[in-house]
Amino acid sequence: MAALALIRHTRRDQVFAWRRGEAIDAGRFLADARALAERLPRDGPLLNGCQDRYHFTVGLAAALLAGKQSVVPHNHLPQTLGELAQRFGGLHALIDSGPPPQHIPYRRYPDDYPGLENVTAAGAFEVPLIDEDHIAAWLFTSGSTGAALAHPRRWGQIVRSSVAEAQRLGLYGCDDVALLATVPAQHSYGFESAIGLPLLGGGVLAAERPFYPADVHAELARLPGRRALITAPVHLRALLASALPPLRIDLILSATAPLSLELAQAAEARFGAEVIEIYGSTESGQVASRRTVHGTRWQPLHGVVFAVADGITTAHGGHVGPATPLADAITLHDDGRFELHGRIGDLIHVGGKRSSIAFLEAQLCAIDGIDDAALLHREGSDGAPTRLTGFVVAPRLSQPQLLAALRRRFEAAFVPRPLYRVAQLPRDGNGKLPRQRLIELAEACAAERTRGMPAGTTADGEVTTDAGADQSADAAADPGVDANTAASDERRA
Repeated sequence: MAALALIRHTRRDQVFAWRRGEAIDAGRFLADARALAERLPRDGPLLNGCQDRYHFTVGLAAALLAGKQSVVPHNHLPQTLGELAQRFGGLHALIDSGPPPQHIPYRRYPDDYPGLENVTAAGAFEVPLIDEDHIAAWLFTSGSTGAALAHPRRWGQIVRSSVAEAQRLGLYGCDDVALLATVPAQHSYGFESAIGLPLLGGGVLAAERPFYPADVHAELARLPGRRALITAPVHLRALLASALPPLRIDLILSATAPLSLELAQAAEARFGAEVIEIYGSTESGQVASRRTVHGTRWQPLHGVVFAVADGITTAHGGHVGPATPLADAITLHDDGRFELHGRIGDLIHVGGKRSSIAFLEAQLCAIDGIDDAALLHREGSDGAPTRLTGFVVAPRLSQPQLLAALRRRFEAAFVPRPLYRVAQLPRDGNGKLPRQRLIELAEACAAERTRGMPAGTTADGEVTTDAGADQSADAAADPGVDANTAASDERRA
């Protein structure tokens, strides 16, 4: 079995991470990882729940040094943790903030390890080697279209994926580009780009994960040298909407949802950055990229080959390995590049017309004045398709302005009905909207509308009829916007 290095760094004094404005070199990182590995329980996998990205990476490395597998759950809900405890025998957790996990023994980092972060490197700089076939991490799908599924990532896959991404981005071996992320390390995209990239490909890890635009701006501003932002469309849109001082960003990565041409152009003009989209899945890992302003075609990462047969898209080769089915429909071109049409399950037919949820949501989000938007498509009890339900965060748009914008961008069959104004959407930390959350939001909005005003009453008190999909185009083009705001316990990411 081949063994591959734990980190790409070759010198003790190479900057590995920035944390709270201070540089952490590669020697210190390895010392921290070794010290933590000695203190981990001997048996069982490690659930890595650390939110500080440096702590998370030390935990990942320590687990590898101890011969363990890391379990990286998509959330820490009691039900999820209970299921993980049953699936992974001897599971124990490492956390650095928040309440303790239920059902799982845990330790806090660094509280349970006094002096861990003060370990000083001594002796020769030796980088540990890890068996490339070792399952380094279990990653989970977000559950956006159903139950979350676990997928193993072997160490060799992680190394080759990180190198392929770094080479594509021109970051391979770079130590002068700090990588700040707004997405969590516990999702595939954040794991690959915010952890794997600086660990094994290029760039310097930034430990913080800022949430609000002002915090993102402040963390970027205190990073030295060149800086890159690893983010999602919903986070990027919020940053652009803020009235913060000009700030140079050298590279912006985006994933988790389609990025509109308008948003990419605005980001490049505002920050002077190249905006690159990453395409992939938890099943396959990252597999392609594109610079959005240069066109719609995606370029596979080094060694990755796409194929389409019987309507099923697969990727194989490179770090992906054997053919892995993907949930998206594509058009494959002779040069190996492809165009992406959205998830196969997102393709819908309404009133004899065909489109995709992703495309229609992008059209909503492209409307000036809409800060965020989502669509829900459900079938009736008899299996017949229903109309789309829409949700928009648009505090600056009046109802007439919103209706006029919808009529300019949407065919009548695809105008959402009803269309609810909400204060925020219940996105997860990666900017995604699990389907069940949208269903619950739709039910809450419908109940609130029923309590607050007659069905079909719009924000201005105008009463409209609840048109079905088979009504005339003129009637269907009036969505009846509901101004009621559904309650949500989650902040918009």
